[in-house]
Amino acid sequence: MGTTVTSELDEIVRVVAEHPGLLAKTEIGLVGEVLGDTDWTSGPGDDGAVVRTSTGSVVACGEALWPPFVAHDPRGAGFAAVLTNVNDVVAMGAEPLGIVNTVAATEETARAALEGMRHASRLFRVPIVGGHLTRHDGEPSISAFGLGEVGDALSMTRVEVGQSLVVAAATDGAMRPDFPFFPAFEQRGERCADDVRLLPALARSGAAVAAKDISMAGLVGSLAMLLEWGTFGVEIDLDVLPAPHGVDTAAWLTCFPSFGFLLCVPPGREDDALGPFRARDLEAAVVGRIDDTGRIGLRRGEAVATAYDLTRRAVTWLPRSGR
Repeated sequence: MGTTVTSELDEIVRVVAEHPGLLAKTEIGLVGEVLGDTDWTSGPGDDGAVVRTSTGSVVACGEALWPPFVAHDPRGAGFAAVLTNVNDVVAMGAEPLGIVNTVAATEETARAALEGMRHASRLFRVPIVGGHLTRHDGEPSISAFGLGEVGDALSMTRVEVGQSLVVAAATDGAMRPDFPFFPAFEQRGERCADDVRLLPALARSGAAVAAKDISMAGLVGSLAMLLEWGTFGVEIDLDVLPAPHGVDTAAWLTCFPSFGFLLCVPPGREDDALGPFRARDLEAAVVGRIDDTGRIGLRRGEAVATAYDLTRRAVTWLPRSGR
């Protein structure tokens, strides 16, 4: 039994290490090369930038959709353009205010993309407030940008040793067969709008201090990005990890779930963080505790394997804190 579990973990680690969505995050290092040295608070780092205004703060973020995905499924790409921005905004603890988009495509592709955006806009109750459209016969392009209002941001710079790592996810539905995407919104429907607004509510209550949505980098890759600022580590208990029935663990760890978040929770506030998700029939669990090893481990039973070692390999190659 022990040998079987160890072999399973070794295979999961191999799949995670070769995951294209994770490997692609190294390209973000180009930002630092061109723009120069910065820090994680006022420069690149979190998924959204906190911008101070005369009356408070807003979060601004943006996403460019993968061109082959846009060409293959423009309506799905339009939906994803809104979804990814909403997730980024709320993962910063902000209330989403609006979406702006840019589309360069044929009329047919642009129409389908805009229909997808309209659907997501209505589902998440976030208006599309502006954008730009260019009719274009070449490779299609879609980008979208989100804006949200924030108080105390859920920033990776607030991660500390001893905090509990909570994974919250919607596990309704099935994996998309042609793309590593788990579209739980198809089952959750109108519940989606209030689902995502749990994140800013947790930020206001102090039940969470840092968060990141699980994106194309997968769970382990997104977690590595959350922890790399201070070279933190954690050991994830796969036996309690929220996951959909019938989905292979390696596939779940390397997919983009439509609702999946990593939260850092102060000691003693775990029930306050878990309760709101469970009250909405969303799965949430404490899967580990933040440490200072710089390694992300996966545990099943007594078997443990290292899935990512931040002391040896950064994810985005942005400047570290020097902690």
